[in-house]
Parts: sequence; structure tokens; C-alpha cells
Amino acid sequence: MRSLTGPQDTWITIDSKWCLNLSSNNYLGLADHPLVVEAAQNCLAEFGAGAGGSRLISGNLELSSQLEKRLAEFKHCEDSIVFPTGYMANLGTLTSLATKSDLVILDKLNHASLIDAARNTGATIRVYQHLDVKKLTSILACSGEYRRKFVVTDAVFSVDGDLAPLPDLLDIAEQHGAILIVDDAHGTGVMGASGRGTVEHFGLDPRSLINIGTLGKAFGSLGGFVCGSKVLVDYLRNRARTFIYTTGLPASVVGAALAALELAESGDGLRQQLRRNSRQLIEGLAQAKIDAPHRDTPIVPIIVGDSEAAVQAAQKLFEAGVYCPALRPPTVPEGTARLRVSLMATHTEEDIKLAVETLAQVLSANQSGGS
Repeated sequence: MRSLTGPQDTWITIDSKWCLNLSSNNYLGLADHPLVVEAAQNCLAEFGAGAGGSRLISGNLELSSQLEKRLAEFKHCEDSIVFPTGYMANLGTLTSLATKSDLVILDKLNHASLIDAARNTGATIRVYQHLDVKKLTSILACSGEYRRKFVVTDAVFSVDGDLAPLPDLLDIAEQHGAILIVDDAHGTGVMGASGRGTVEHFGLDPRSLINIGTLGKAFGSLGGFVCGSKVLVDYLRNRARTFIYTTGLPASVVGAALAALELAESGDGLRQQLRRNSRQLIEGLAQAKIDAPHRDTPIVPIIVGDSEAAVQAAQKLFEAGVYCPALRPPTVPEGTARLRVSLMATHTEEDIKLAVETLAQVLSANQSGGS
């Protein structure tokens, strides 16, 4: 692991080297926004460093309840519950809802936390090929013996940056009496006209599914959350082991999340800039004859193929002052090792130009066997 010195920004000092950062989920640039930092500092001074206990014992800070209320309003749901991490939100939700009498159906490329959560439910697990709506339909058509059925998917897939076909998934789930659970970690704050996420992007009713999100990406803080009905949230507060048996988030983290939420909700300019940055990168890569898919998201995968070649490319980028680590098996399938570019709204035009130029030089040298 490389060591970061200083804030999470578009340019970072990592392993003592000043680099353009193309590997951050800080999509809106809020992790080091002055108002977010100030809110964290104020809450630290007022409430201290830690919550001191689980939220059902003594660690339920008033700020945490405020955050849950604001998240529910933001997502247009009745209520929400905040977990210390997004991983814990996924694990706690699925293991609370599904049992050995149930069926959990997963997209093959779901995040590891969703896969681990499904395995821990004891339910029967079926997997469909990535985005394969027909296969999902056939699985559900033969699922009559199960007590309950859950269709579980990422909204924005973190490795490829592509979108789940949520309207189709919701329609199929409702036709077969299944519950759709959507992890919108990479869509919350980014997707949709007002940043409410991929559900808003597709114009769906947020009350028709279970919506999971994170505070650690576009919101620049830490934590995971689940939005839904009051009945669902109440149930999770009393059944989700990853909520009950852990210390609550510290006030500084919650305060930062509250400030970031306010900025994100009113920050359409940030989202527009993020989309402009994505377009500039894709167009620049195309002009440089680098194959990269056009997405509606700030995640741009550049497939290298061979794992060793991808690692070498990432190292050459680092040496040239661009930080963009390689993803390789088992995170991605064999033969599809890649450089995953993650953009921020705070990247400048000059940053994007530099990224394209450096990527082109490094990948060209790799293909020709040069150094």
C-alpha cells in the first residue's frame, strides 16, 4: 500500500511523490472542501473524538439522528439508518432480511460486500451474468418454492462504471413478487438531476425498492446508509448485527457528512463539471486511439489485458506523476486487468489533458515493448 500524505484531492503526495490523482471516489471533491472540514472541526470540538458506545446503548448522538432524517429527505424515503461503513450496511441489511428459506439473486459483478452478505444469509444464492435481464427472468420464473425472493444489484458498478438496468430489474422483480435491493454507493451524489442517485437518474419511485448508499464517496466522509420505509428501518435498527454491536460514528464524521450532503444537494454545478470532465477524458482517449467505453459515470476503465502489463503501466504512470493503480484478478476476470480512472469535479481541463497525454505515452510504450 502506498502512503498518502495530506488531503484527498486532485493532486496528492503519495509515497513522497507529487501526483495527479486518478484513483479517488471523492467524486465531488468534498473530502477536503473547506465547509466540510470546518463542520468536522466544529463537531470534534463540541462532541469529542468518539461516540463512546453503540447507538442502542449510549452512542446515539443527536447529530446521527439528524443525518438519518436528512438522508431520508434527500432520497425521498420515509426513514434511513446509518451504519459505520457501506460494507456493514450491505452486510447488516441482507443478513437481517434473508434467511435459509429465501432466494437471493445477484448480478455476477456485484461488489464483494453484497456477495459476502448474501453468503452470510444462509439463503439459496443464484447468480446471473452481468446485466443479463433474460437470465434473471428465467431464475425468478422457477422460484416458486421460496418464501421470499431478493434481487440484489449495484447501481453503478465500481470496476466498469456501467449502470444496472434498474427499470427492467424493478419491473421483473415486481412481476415475480421479489424485492429489489440496490447498492447505489457510486451513484449517490453523482447520478440524477439533483444528485439523489441512480434511482433518480432513471426516474423510479424510491419507495418501490430498498436503497443503500455510502457517505464515503461523493459525500467525502465515512459510513453507509439504508433508506426505505419506517417499518424497514425500525426492523434494521433492532435486527442488523452490524448496527447493533458496533460503536456509532464519531461526531466529526457525522458533521462532515451533514455538511457534504448540503453541498451535494445544491451542487449541480459540481455534477455538471464532473460530467464535462468525463466527456473530455473520453474524447481525449478516443483521439489518442485508447479504447475506453463512454459512460454516464466518472469511472472509466482502460482494459490492458495481461496483469503484469497492467501493473507495469500503473508503475510507469506513477513514475510520470500520475496515480492510477491497476486492477487485476481476482478483482476482475482473468485477461481483463485494467487501469481504472476515477474523476473528480475538481479536476481541471489541464489535469485531464495531462492525464490523456501521460496515459497515451505509457500505453503506447507498453504496446511497443518500450520503456
